[in-house]
Amino acid sequence: MLYAIISEDVTDSLGKRQQARPAHLERLSALQDEGRLLLAGPHPAIDSEDPGPAGFSGSLIVAEFPSQEAAQAWADADPYVASGVYAKVTVKPFKKVFP
Repeated sequence: MLYAIISEDVTDSLGKRQQARPAHLERLSALQDEGRLLLAGPHPAIDSEDPGPAGFSGSLIVAEFPSQEAAQAWADADPYVASGVYAKVTVKPFKKVFP
């Protein structure tokens, strides 16, 4: 089943994001290689493709996992969690309707 992993950043997370980004992307690449990643990306803190120093306010990942517990465990092990980028992470079942 698909699960949405909705994360909210701490204030001024950009420096922490930049440090943990390679490890974060490595995990997402592994999901993609396994054919389990539907989409992933950050929420810019301002209305811009490149928010510059404003940084990001959170992230959204939609991926396939065998259970909500497995999705939560994967989310809890994210380098952004370990490095203090995320203040909150919510995992919810997701039903793709379109496209």
